[in-house]
Amino acid sequence: MLTLKARKFGNSVGVILPKEALDKLKMGEGDQVYLTETADGYRLTPYEPDFEHQMTAAQDIMKRYRNTLRELAK
Repeated sequence: MLTLKARKFGNSVGVILPKEALDKLKMGEGDQVYLTETADGYRLTPYEPDFEHQMTAAQDIMKRYRNTLRELAK
């Protein structure tokens, strides 16, 4: 477990993620991070859960209609 300290940045408050956390999240400076509420508290992730769901649905459609999409691409 990592302990983070909230710090003032101008008119806002934020936390600085240590290098080991950034490496584990595969994130770098300027990347977006999403804070989602769960039953146990909050979860910090480098991807948007709704987008992940949409991409999974799109991959399923592309797999089912592979031949149709191939013909349309010609």
